[in-house]
Amino acid sequence: MNGPLEKYAPLFGKTGTWCTVLADAGTGTVVSQESVDVRPAQVADALRAAGAEDADARAAEEALRPEEGLPSPVARLLLVRNGTVELDRVLPGERVENPYISVGVIPDLLPLVRHEGSDLPVITANVDRSGADIVLSYARPGMEGRQATEEHTTEGSTENLKKVPGGGWAQGKYQHRTEEIWRQNADEVAGEIDRLVEARRPALVAIGGDQRARDLVFSQLSDHSRAIAATVDSHTRAAGADPEVMTAAVERLLAEKQAHAQHQLLERLEQEKDHPNPRAVFGIGAVVRALQQAQVETLVLSDQLAPDPGAGNTATDQGGRQTRELVVLDEAPWIAAAEDEVAGARVLGRAAAAAALLRAAVLTDATVELLPAAAIPGGAEAAAVLRWGAGQA
Repeated sequence: MNGPLEKYAPLFGKTGTWCTVLADAGTGTVVSQESVDVRPAQVADALRAAGAEDADARAAEEALRPEEGLPSPVARLLLVRNGTVELDRVLPGERVENPYISVGVIPDLLPLVRHEGSDLPVITANVDRSGADIVLSYARPGMEGRQATEEHTTEGSTENLKKVPGGGWAQGKYQHRTEEIWRQNADEVAGEIDRLVEARRPALVAIGGDQRARDLVFSQLSDHSRAIAATVDSHTRAAGADPEVMTAAVERLLAEKQAHAQHQLLERLEQEKDHPNPRAVFGIGAVVRALQQAQVETLVLSDQLAPDPGAGNTATDQGGRQTRELVVLDEAPWIAAAEDEVAGARVLGRAAAAAALLRAAVLTDATVELLPAAAIPGGAEAAAVLRWGAGQA
């Protein structure tokens, strides 16, 4: 999950008071339009009550607006500092029951972890023997529809495209020429897919269309592309083809990949738990110490430590707010359990444990995963897979 988050790392270098707002951005219905109209002012008042400066509250109020053209659920994430909106992200598919508000010394990127961690780049290729329609989009397991960001069409040679039954030496030569055209067209499509895979690092390549064409394209992909590719059993480029066939296939394939990746991570944690020199640690204290040494390869946060910020978690709902806090620092080691562990760095203040751990992970180039606490060995609130063994210096 580091790919989606690393571009936000510069935000952690900016000091000051940060306001994080996650709110519903749906346009509402006639019945709910009134609540849509008053929502920005309510959020601004909640920010002030949580300790935000008036300039920050006003900036958030002005930025909060319904997002036209996107079906509900849809949310808006704002990061505000010094009266300026530093980040304004629309999160399609994100359901927010009540606004989530945080005012503190660091921005809270947990909503992005939840959203972008499951918002995966996917390449779909609808192929026939003349070429392909190739689309790079972002899909979320469990959410219908994808947002296309790049579209490419390849059209190869159509000379002698169809085989004609017959016999004799000339006919055999003709058939051979047809096969060669098919192969060349497939090679062009595979090359375009390989270029997109190299540039965009998708989670999945789904190839649908004419069976012979998709098999040829699949066989000519690079080893890296083929490792993340799958064929879809439907002629998706034919006139009148149902696009939902590809959508359903992508949903299924993504869900399988996500489940497999989580299973592998949990298996690795379980295997390392009782190892004499484990490459995994469990519990907030052990994870903090590993992060201080830039030892963490993958940070695992439980839903107990990092609950869904869009589910009833508000600035005034003190019972739903995180109470565990950690010390955040202005330079390496970035995080500490207490002020006497700062190693010469300047203390910025204290922040919710999940947000502080996430910040340290991003700043030390670790990936981040969210898992149910019940699935993590020992029910730990946090865990980490390490770059080297816990007992190694």
